[in-house]
Parts: sequence; structure tokens; C-alpha cells
Amino acid sequence: MPISRRLLLTGGAALALTGCGSDTGRGDKGSGRPRLSHWYHQYGEAGTRQAVGRYAAGYGKADVRIEWRPGNYDQQTAAALLTDSGPDVFEVDGPTLDQIRGGQVTDLTALLDGVKDDFHPVVLAPKTWDGRVWGIPQAVDTQLLYYRRSLLEKAGVRPPRTLDELVDAAGRLTSGPVKGLFLGNDGGAGVLGGTPLYAAGLSLVTADGRPGFDDPAAARTLGKLHRLYAAKSLLLGAPADWSDPAALIQGLTAMQWSGLWALPQVKKALGDDFGVLPFPADGPAGKPAVPVGAYAAAVSARSARRKEAEAYVKWLWVDRTDHQEDFALSYGFHIPARRSLAAKAAKLKEGAAAEIVGFTNDHGYAQPLLWTVAARTAYQDALSRIIKEGADPERELKAVVRRTADELRRAGKKP
Repeated sequence: MPISRRLLLTGGAALALTGCGSDTGRGDKGSGRPRLSHWYHQYGEAGTRQAVGRYAAGYGKADVRIEWRPGNYDQQTAAALLTDSGPDVFEVDGPTLDQIRGGQVTDLTALLDGVKDDFHPVVLAPKTWDGRVWGIPQAVDTQLLYYRRSLLEKAGVRPPRTLDELVDAAGRLTSGPVKGLFLGNDGGAGVLGGTPLYAAGLSLVTADGRPGFDDPAAARTLGKLHRLYAAKSLLLGAPADWSDPAALIQGLTAMQWSGLWALPQVKKALGDDFGVLPFPADGPAGKPAVPVGAYAAAVSARSARRKEAEAYVKWLWVDRTDHQEDFALSYGFHIPARRSLAAKAAKLKEGAAAEIVGFTNDHGYAQPLLWTVAARTAYQDALSRIIKEGADPERELKAVVRRTADELRRAGKKP
């Protein structure tokens, strides 16, 4: 999907936390247990780093060294996987198809024996290739539409259930300095991604590996996003971008696209004066759409302790359901990857949180594994031109369909 699980922070060199022992080498010194290196990207949520260090310290079969990696984590990891000094276990927004087909990660299918059906199928699908699972989802994130109840009631606007209603509502809610809708400071091109296509009943890539938006409905739907921009119904240039709910809380906008992680902050600031919705459906074949994603734990194929690393991943992200619920809900606000945990978690049982869990179950989609960086970049560039410049959606999408088809051919599919 177009978002990381939480906001990545920039910084200097990686910080290391040692779960057990003080040796930072790769040898089996001190306790006599094997040493494993486990990399995470740097989370912006207080307490997360300490929590993963605590989990590692509680694992009795290995001394696990946690490395907290600021900066461009994906680039760091991609480079490290090509060497013998990389991690044994690493967090990944993937793995990517190139990493899987290049033999850089190990097959983790057996770790899910007996519990695979309990993992959220939408986020497990992009971790699966050729019927095998290559990463164990850690927690689920999603994006959604927040709205101020009082502002909608004052304007006589009902919560929008279709894209046409969203466009109309944004216009009617725009008054003076208050804008009707905030989709990010770029007008939504960066964050929305394929969500409008799924709301039109389409997809990014079809189940048989073809471009999923080679359809006139795609152009019609994306053209409506330009109407929002042209009508000046969108908030642009907000002090904080879409991932931060400040614009909604401060009354700069009546509706805002943001993430599940913002829910506690919104609830604390607004009390009951807000509601939540999926991205609204568009067209006769349309349906509400909710993008979901999950970082996963993967094991490097170059690890000298692959079996030990796989056993540790199973312990942490399959067996220790208490750690999984703690990781998802004690430091930020996320949905456990195991559906049974999400169903029983007290923080997810009521109000907006329960609604959002329902959105992910009923309307969730994840970026397909075959949706490559090149295809995504071409699509987002086209979407930006459509939204901001009023570029012809049909012409723009034809070019993106061709690029996507080329990418799918590269991946061994036949578009």
C-alpha cells in the first residue's frame, strides 16, 4: 500500500539494542546461545523501541540483537541483504518480488501451519508468492476518512457514501478559511494511490496478472478528483500533512483523509464530534475502499543461522499473541494481524475503532505484490497531473496501463 506502518523519521546512524548480553558481534559468546540480528525501521511512537527490546530479551533460545535503523530503511536493508553482514531477521514493507525471486529471503510458510487462516488475508496476500509465504505480517494499518459531525450538521450535509456525494459535500462545507476536504498538501496524489480505482470496482493488478484499470470507469473516477481541486474545495498547504490529524482538529477542514493511528488523537481532541468512513464508492460497479498494509518479519537467505532465525520469528509473530497485541495497541494504534486478536482486543470493540476494523474486513485492499515501484511511480505522476492540472484522465491512464503491462511482462506475467 502507499503508506508505511508508521511515520519514518530521518536520523543518523543506526541505534542498537541488545536483547540479551552485551556482545555486538555475530559469534556465540557468553551464554553459548546463537546470536541473531533483528532490524526494525525507526518508529515514531514512544515506547516501541523499548518494547521490541523487551520481547527479544525474553526469547530464551538465542541472544537477539535489536537494531533500530533511522534514515532510508528500505535502501539500507536492500543493500545489506546482498552481503554477509546483513540482518538475520528484518522488518520489511514487503518482501518485494525481486527479493523473493532473487533468493534473498527464506520461505516461511511452515511457520503458519495451523494458523494461516487466522491472519488477515488481505495483508497476507502481498507476502505470498507461488503459494508460499515470505513474510509474517506484524500489525495492520489502514487509512480512512474522518469528518467533523458538527460541521456537517451545520451545513446540512450527510456523511458521503458515494464519490459524487463527497465532491458535493466538500464544496458545500467550504466556507471562508475552512475547506471541505483535506487529502494531503499535494491534493491527494501521493496518499490516495489506487484507492479511487478500487472504489470504482477496479484494481491495480487483476488476479491473472493484468493491469486492473484498463477500463473507462477509471478515467471517470479520477476525473472527479480534479473537480475537487478545481472547485477549491481541498485544503492545500496545511502546517502538517495528511498523516497528522491537526487540520481536522484545528478546524481547518471539515473532512480529512488520514490513518488509523490518528484515532486516539482525534478522539482525545474532539470527543464525539467526529465520524469515520471508508473511501466512498463510485459508479454502478463501485464499492467502498479501504487501503490496508502491514510490515512483515522476514528472514535473510544469507543468514548463517536461518533455522534459528525462523524459530525466533515463529515465537515472536505467531506464538506470542500477547506480544503481538501489545505491539499493535500499546504504543500506537493499529490492528493485530491475527483476526482472532483483533476480535477480542478491548480497544477495538467499540465506537470508531470497531467501525474501522469492520472497514478493513469488508472493504480492505492491499497493493499487490506485482505492483512494482516503476508502475506505482508512473501512476502517481499521472494522478498528480490529473488532479492538479486537469490532464485528460483517459490519455494519462493509457500510458500508465502500457507501463504496468511492461512491468508485468518483466515479472513473467502476460498482460
